[in-house]
Amino acid sequence: MRPQTPFHWLHPRDIAEARAAQGEMAAHLITTDDLPLNLACLGGADVSNTRFDPTKRVHAALVTLDATTDAALATATETRIADFPYVPGYLGFREVPSLVAAWSRLATKPDVMLVDGQGMAHPRGLGLACHLGLVLGVPTIGVAKSLLVGVGEPGPEPGDTAPLLWKGERIGTALRSRRGAKPLYVSVGHRVSLGTAVAIVLAATRGRRLAAPIRAAHDAANRARRAAALA
Repeated sequence: MRPQTPFHWLHPRDIAEARAAQGEMAAHLITTDDLPLNLACLGGADVSNTRFDPTKRVHAALVTLDATTDAALATATETRIADFPYVPGYLGFREVPSLVAAWSRLATKPDVMLVDGQGMAHPRGLGLACHLGLVLGVPTIGVAKSLLVGVGEPGPEPGDTAPLLWKGERIGTALRSRRGAKPLYVSVGHRVSLGTAVAIVLAATRGRRLAAPIRAAHDAANRARRAAALA
């Protein structure tokens, strides 16, 4: 975590303070490339939870994979009680604290983190990938499986793209990663340009719908959830 991170960027008292925090954070995002030219390792971030779990537990996972072979280099998980309710558009406040805790134990840090969720393709331009990237101070990319806002439909072939547009502005890219599969919605998180983000995500899919780091983080988060249920 950046030492100057204000407390309410992670733990707002209510929705009003959370909304104000998103506006503050959005003003600090870097949307140009600020990452190594040759990526040695890619990260993945995902969270597993049961929306109506009475204990409000969040099971967060981070992974680091070799960028060439997809070999696992490090995995870290964190299960904790969420101190913010489930509110669409504000999931960062529910999930980022657990991801930050997992980051502190991730032995090998990635050059860029692919986050299962929105980046700037968000009503206030501050989705989970932006939130996590800014708090950690690391390059992040939002890779969402469904739309929160915006419209865009790519062609049918792998690698086909279409601008993701909302209120007359481009907020991301709709990407067809595999023929016959639903598109992914790629958007800037922090310290990565949109063009670079799309290229990284497409290369990491290797013919499948989801990028390898996202798949690995998804599996790790589910394992953490199942382990917590048995504890």
